[in-house]
Amino acid sequence: MAALRVVTGGDHWFSALALGVTFLKCLLIPTYSRTLLFQRFSVIFTDALFVYAVHECCKCIDGKKASKEVTEKPKFILSVLLLWNFGLLIVDHIHFQYNGFLFGLMLLSIARLFQKRHLEGAFLFAVLLHFKHIYLYVAPAYGIYLLRSFCFTANKPDGSIRWNSFSFVRVTSLVLIVFLVSALSLGPFLALNQLPQIFSRLFPFKRGLCHAYWAPNFWALYNALDKVLSVIGLQLKLLDPKKIPKASMTSGLVQQFQHTVLPSVTPLATLICTLIAIVPSILCLWFKPQGPRGFLRSVILCALSSFMFGWHVHEKAILLAILPMSLLSVGKAGDASIFLILTTTGHYSLFPLLFTTPELPIKILLMLSFTIYSVSSLKTLFRKEKPFFNWMETFYLLGLGPLEVCCELVFPFTSWKLKYPFLPLLLTSVYCAVGITYAWFKLYLSVLTDPPVYKTKKQ
Repeated sequence: MAALRVVTGGDHWFSALALGVTFLKCLLIPTYSRTLLFQRFSVIFTDALFVYAVHECCKCIDGKKASKEVTEKPKFILSVLLLWNFGLLIVDHIHFQYNGFLFGLMLLSIARLFQKRHLEGAFLFAVLLHFKHIYLYVAPAYGIYLLRSFCFTANKPDGSIRWNSFSFVRVTSLVLIVFLVSALSLGPFLALNQLPQIFSRLFPFKRGLCHAYWAPNFWALYNALDKVLSVIGLQLKLLDPKKIPKASMTSGLVQQFQHTVLPSVTPLATLICTLIAIVPSILCLWFKPQGPRGFLRSVILCALSSFMFGWHVHEKAILLAILPMSLLSVGKAGDASIFLILTTTGHYSLFPLLFTTPELPIKILLMLSFTIYSVSSLKTLFRKEKPFFNWMETFYLLGLGPLEVCCELVFPFTSWKLKYPFLPLLLTSVYCAVGITYAWFKLYLSVLTDPPVYKTKKQ
């Protein structure tokens, strides 16, 4: 506890939260073999960076309107939403990966940009990018924001750029940071002539449009529509059964496949769709600046747009949008509503990662606990605002319950289990894709309609 107080600056409640979630992670270690102990505790140890990043993000939250009760303060709520995040907990500490310290680097870089420590934020993101290339999703937001808010040192009263305020020194500093980090990371591979091997593994286009379990994005809806149209076409005898590939998309294999009715999708097509989806948020960041908060929204939209339209997206990539969205959720009621829809749907889409019977009650109880806390705490924080959900949104979110009962309790005892083994995954993917698409659209609408923040910069 004393060590945590040093890291967190003496916030007793934050230390208790961090210690509590660390204890829970220890309890989730399934057995005590030496290999598992090393793996699990190495994940917990590297999570120290994530804890520190969360503490720094809490410093960026405006607490002027905070309640006197500690548990109702935005900083406390944000700490719980990040430290006890259900998705990160199961992906790292049950499914087993090292995402905690990577998200720690990401959140710390965001915090540094909020604190106007731009060079430090750029350095942290450059390091993060060389740890895992999935963070290329949000690189456009970082690049445009640093160019707009750091390399140009002044704005006009109407918010437009003073072009003569461009700082060559600042641009050079950013370029040097990126170059040095890249040289240290890729230099040895370049010296050994292994860069082609690196890039062939970073961008495995031969793995197909979707993963074995479809990520709940636009392509899941596209695949499902193609399957429905093929079934209708066969029933109406409009398609030749001999020319239809059997269960290519639902075989559970990681490979390329062809659609039956709709046009097949190529990597280039997904790249174009992703760029088209990202461009409006980037243009808003440039022409309609809203400060660090606008940058954060752009980061989330870049992450969500890449998740929605990217090639061979993994379901775990939804955390790239959920965790940064936590920072927005404690600022405005509208953002809190979007956060709750995105988080609940996105977290449920991770359920197939834990597929054994003993894991079923664990994942249900953990998600229920996190979801109930998220809804109740944010409702308390915005008690004077209108309800978070309309009837349609409420009906959709409540529908996750019957979906889970059907997939986990009913389907295994039906005759369909042998004939359609992929059906529960398909239903989960498509149902969650609807909610994530809705949250993406709703967030985009708020970004496009919010007024710019006109402020003359003095740096």
